[in-house]
Amino acid sequence: TKQEKLTITMANVTDPLARTVHGKDPQNLIEYITRQKIYDSIYWKEECFGLSATDVATKAVELKALGGSYGANNKPTRFLCLTLKLLQIQPEKGIVEEFLMNEDFKYVRALGAFFLRLTGQPAEIYEQIEPMYNDFRKLRFRTPTGWKITHVDEFADELLTSNRYCGIALPHLPKRDVLVSAGYLDLPKRRSALTPLIEEQAGGDAERLLEKLAENGNVAAVVAMNERRKRKREVEEK
Repeated sequence: TKQEKLTITMANVTDPLARTVHGKDPQNLIEYITRQKIYDSIYWKEECFGLSATDVATKAVELKALGGSYGANNKPTRFLCLTLKLLQIQPEKGIVEEFLMNEDFKYVRALGAFFLRLTGQPAEIYEQIEPMYNDFRKLRFRTPTGWKITHVDEFADELLTSNRYCGIALPHLPKRDVLVSAGYLDLPKRRSALTPLIEEQAGGDAERLLEKLAENGNVAAVVAMNERRKRKREVEEK
């Protein structure tokens, strides 16, 4: 009926109080075809209607994986549906920060980071996503054809260094050192969580620490050392 069509249309409209992001309607940060797939999905119609930012956080607690679209019909994941819902309702920055600081529920944190990467300013993106480099928890990721395991720190690195994630084009992000040099970013040089161990065990020499671990039988270190030696030989032979 006309009333049903009107209800469906209104359910997909961006909050009239929402500000434009990068010069466009926030929802348009997700490509048209993908948006239509989300609007047509059962999860969007049955679970995402009329949600507030708090409701989205509750839904995010229930997430079991990241991902964009999957399967022959490019079905959107729940993670992508909730991302679009955040773009639609545009929560205040303080609420987004609460998502990012939520260390109890990793998918809530991931959702907040992805939303911030799409909508935030470069300085705040680095300031709020970089702490995730010290979060090594596993994340399930649904690919177009199956599943893979990633980690929170890898996810953060993808957001800060890639042009696309979950099949979505990410707005241009200037390099970290460019922002620091220009005075737009006042952050210390990124410090790895392994730095104290490297300093304690190998005087700050990461290569030496790797050698020591390999000598002690650490399988991953042995593999890494063999790979380094292989690359070194290839360079010398050229």
